[in-house]
Amino acid sequence: MAAHSCGVLKKRFAKTRSLHRYGADLKGFGISQQAFCNAKWSLYIRRHCLLRMRTPFELQNDFSVAILCLSKFFREDAAVTAQTMQIGNKPCRIYGEPHAEYLLLQMTGEHELQSMDHEVTVIAQSSWNFLFAAIPVESWNDALFPWEAPAVWGKQGFGGKAADTLSFLTEQVIPTLKQQFHLPENVKIILGGYSLAGLFALWASTQTNLFYGVAAASPSVWFPGWMEFEQQHPMQTQHIYLSLGDKEEHTKNAVMAAVGDNIRTLHSRLIERGADCTLEWNNGGHFKDADLRTAKAFRWVMEEHA
Repeated sequence: MAAHSCGVLKKRFAKTRSLHRYGADLKGFGISQQAFCNAKWSLYIRRHCLLRMRTPFELQNDFSVAILCLSKFFREDAAVTAQTMQIGNKPCRIYGEPHAEYLLLQMTGEHELQSMDHEVTVIAQSSWNFLFAAIPVESWNDALFPWEAPAVWGKQGFGGKAADTLSFLTEQVIPTLKQQFHLPENVKIILGGYSLAGLFALWASTQTNLFYGVAAASPSVWFPGWMEFEQQHPMQTQHIYLSLGDKEEHTKNAVMAAVGDNIRTLHSRLIERGADCTLEWNNGGHFKDADLRTAKAFRWVMEEHA
């Protein structure tokens, strides 16, 4: 009976919400935005009360179960509602809640923004509260690589400006988000990304111990000199997620074909050092399900080692 009641309420709410999703003054059940926010806060408070007092008898109460179910639904809805915040000269896309336990940072390109809502929706299925910031990068080859290198594909080489990007994160992005969203001083910061951004996250953790974890999905560990650099400058975070598509190393590009052996070696190296690290193999090549792979990376760091 409880599960049925919760399902009916959730379906009715989802149907009603869809009617007003893009309204300027209405949200949810067609009430004012302030009233809607008050209702969400009330459900949040009730959820915490119920979690602390629930017994097998109380959980049989339809109303209690419905409140718990709908509060999770409200939280996921809030998490995937984006806002744009100008930080420095970059329009950052922000998702999530104030007072969050985790701060998730991802360097993103224009090509990733179309699927960003879906990525955050998957992350929001986690049981943890988080604030997510997508920081735009104009030139990946310049902004995300730690040193200059010749072109590996096409004609564009690598500019080696990763240090500037990291300084922007530590000196502007993180302090601004902490202040604006009232994040705790000890908020757990996870730096993640896909492909070149995944490599940047790994490299950044060799430069500072600021990050609680790194979520590196299909990182470009084929980059010339990376493996030798990391051997001499070990990563300082203890929670590291690595993944790769099982077809990525089967490429005709000799430099990029090293990605499979390199990520296996890196994973073994981190395990030997005692780090919490996993290497997940996904089906397909490099350009398959980038949003889902990145979402899995962030969730693993939050859920497995919280």
